[in-house]
Amino acid sequence: MTAHPGDTGLLAPGWAGSAAAAATSDEAYLRALLDAEAALTRAQAATGLAPAGAATAVTEAAGAGAFDVRSLADRARAGGNPVIPLVADLTKAVGEAYGPYVHRGATSQDIMDTATMLVASRTLDPVLADLGRTEQALSRLATAHRDTAMPGRTLTQHAVPTTFGLKAAGWRWLVLDARDRVQAVRESLPAQLGGAAGTLAAFGAYGASDPAGLPEAYARELGLRAPDLPWHTLRTPVADLAGCLAFTAGALGKLAADVLTLSRTEIAEVVEGGGGGSSAMPHKSNPVRSTLIASAARRAPQLAATLYGAMAAQDERPAGAWHAEWEPLRDLLRLVGGAARDAAELAEGVRVRPEAMREHLDLTHGLIVSERLSAELAPVLGRARAKELLTRLAAEGQPLAEAPELADADLDPTHYTGSAGTLTDRALERR
Repeated sequence: MTAHPGDTGLLAPGWAGSAAAAATSDEAYLRALLDAEAALTRAQAATGLAPAGAATAVTEAAGAGAFDVRSLADRARAGGNPVIPLVADLTKAVGEAYGPYVHRGATSQDIMDTATMLVASRTLDPVLADLGRTEQALSRLATAHRDTAMPGRTLTQHAVPTTFGLKAAGWRWLVLDARDRVQAVRESLPAQLGGAAGTLAAFGAYGASDPAGLPEAYARELGLRAPDLPWHTLRTPVADLAGCLAFTAGALGKLAADVLTLSRTEIAEVVEGGGGGSSAMPHKSNPVRSTLIASAARRAPQLAATLYGAMAAQDERPAGAWHAEWEPLRDLLRLVGGAARDAAELAEGVRVRPEAMREHLDLTHGLIVSERLSAELAPVLGRARAKELLTRLAAEGQPLAEAPELADADLDPTHYTGSAGTLTDRALERR
């Protein structure tokens, strides 16, 4: 097989070189198309619709590798999809004796949809592995920093103290949510087989006593789920893929967004391990992993929206809606595959700086615990007067330790992290 020269990822450092890049390449898609065709003939042989020799011949020809991706792409324009020229090439490769059993009874969408599910399953496997790496690294961070106090920030400003352990546990929780969704979708990916208009009529014409049983045999050959119905215009599998991928990109995007903020020079509470350099500024160590994940998180929702829009597919097989799915779905798989890889590297390499966190807790000279002080002073001064006092001290910029009214107050922010430790422990119980 000859790789398409434009399928390199030159402008896509987020997924270039990843397992997702390999699993979604033009060559990988061609492999999935051939696997789908070969499995169809084997399924028909297993159910008595084709001789065993046909199954062997088609499988061997499909695995020989003598198919030109670029030629198929060029010829796909004539019929609107690459299955039509591929069937012609595969039939020729199989030879006269068994060539008639290639693609018999199927329609192009059967093969394209099935190949897409194969590509998705082969991409989601390494995504799940990388999510597992990310979860484990975040678990270690949360455990190590269970009680490491840091400023909690709301609407960009210091709020009340929290802990880095709880923050890392929250990141991990989102990763586990993503893992669960991806795993569920991975296990539900179905084969597609319906024939020209989703009735399986051609298989009956070729002699099948129970055409409705053929999709199960087909799915079994591929390791996919057997479809309950042909889903040519019932696009739940693609919509489910879109949803889990967009969610995963967003979940990893939250991790990236926090690291990007916390690694700013003037904050520097965390540092991305092995940051990237600058072409102009030798001193820089850019948070490249986080940057690439953030990029994927911004693109994923729009790609998913296109796939959701394609659900409005007319008739028994659609014109345009099905075709609109191919590129955005592949882009989504690539983006999320690359983001999962980058998230694993980010989580495993990030360096935490507790000393910077402690320094920042003291930036407001005690005001970060004003919530607690307000609660403690309210019974003594009254709620309104307590708030008025603390608001005045904040406006004057006076360190709270110098205020006579607060002479006996506990101003240590590390003593006001609430149930952060307990919540972290609870979150880490999830496996």
